[in-house]
Amino acid sequence: MQSWKNNNVFVTGSTGFVGSHLVQKLLRLGANVTALVRKPQSHDTINFVLGSLDDFQVIKKALEEYEIDTVFHMAALAVAGEAHLNPVAAFETNIRGTWNVLEACRQTSVKRVIVTSSEKVYGDVANPPYVESMPLAGRYPYDVSKSCADLIANSYYHTYRLPVCMVRCGNLFGGGDLNFSRLIPETIQSLFKRNAPVIRSDGSSARDFFYIEDGVRAHLLVAEKMENRPIAGEAFHFSYESPQSVLEVVDKITKLMNSNLMPIIQNQTNHEPNIQYLCSEKARDMLGWKPMFSFESGLMKTIEWYQKYFEDRVG
Repeated sequence: MQSWKNNNVFVTGSTGFVGSHLVQKLLRLGANVTALVRKPQSHDTINFVLGSLDDFQVIKKALEEYEIDTVFHMAALAVAGEAHLNPVAAFETNIRGTWNVLEACRQTSVKRVIVTSSEKVYGDVANPPYVESMPLAGRYPYDVSKSCADLIANSYYHTYRLPVCMVRCGNLFGGGDLNFSRLIPETIQSLFKRNAPVIRSDGSSARDFFYIEDGVRAHLLVAEKMENRPIAGEAFHFSYESPQSVLEVVDKITKLMNSNLMPIIQNQTNHEPNIQYLCSEKARDMLGWKPMFSFESGLMKTIEWYQKYFEDRVG
């Protein structure tokens, strides 16, 4: 990686699963990190700015005051189920929040902006693997909010030449994700407690799982390549390109945890697409990207993290 030492970086969503991993990596690389937070935080080496994505003036002032070079916009209402129950909150956070960040960047001297996007921007009509040239066609609240955010980012590049790129990763997993409604942490938690994992669907749907450390490296790589390559305005996919079914994932976790518990398959109706995954050819060709981990090696590290986490809580 190129040097991030003393680079002034602004991060939204810094307390979330992906954002917190990114911030820790930036700190290890010597960056000066400023984070937008909704609640007071304390950290010796992070500049915390109290506010939300609604606060345009707060964001703009922070970019100016801390002389920000690089912005990672990661904050979002990121759970599709929550967006379905409260679409207005999803639209306010994911759409208005994005244009507030981009407009603040346009009015200041920010050199590069990386927007964390999602494979959900393509909706459920595209045939996988998804490529970056496919239309953005979300239908449901979360998907639509992410499609709109990317269209807005595209608009700011083409209209104002704002140096912005979109990063779309597979379903990120890893240590530190405490949303136990997600498949991987939920399964690990069940097996740790010696409970049979519960699969609410029939288990056949396949997703594009991507380890968090590779996800963080992907974001940093795009930002680094923006320094000396004309890639502004582009979107990039990062994936292992080997979708795993729910049953396959649960089976692999069960074996890695040396359990013989069989999953309970509830076979409830599942309206989601049967298979979703991304093609990473563009990232390989334009950025020289390759992953450091496989799905299996990332899964092993994830299990180790959660086992220690649960053991410490029990202890």
